[in-house]
Amino acid sequence: MTEIEINDNSFLRQFETKVDGILAKIEYSSQERKVFLTKLVIPEGITQDGFKEAFIKAVLHHIQEQNLRVVPTSPHIAGFLRKNRQYKEMLPVGIRI
Repeated sequence: MTEIEINDNSFLRQFETKVDGILAKIEYSSQERKVFLTKLVIPEGITQDGFKEAFIKAVLHHIQEQNLRVVPTSPHIAGFLRKNRQYKEMLPVGIRI
């Protein structure tokens, strides 16, 4: 899978990427240096194997570069973090998944 380019659409509060002209997004809200990842939206037209994981990784990397913490309120993203413990340090103190 090629590198995923992330666009932070702060007006709509979502991280976006396009695959073959189809928009995938992760909606978020932010508060006090924390980014709450609230909803993962991947349309049915995106069928590439491993896209969901690669998209989540790219968003987490983008957040990490800004030295922010992440709070996964989306079940898909929380499940991803549970399986990929290397992102555990991005969670705020006291948050367990």
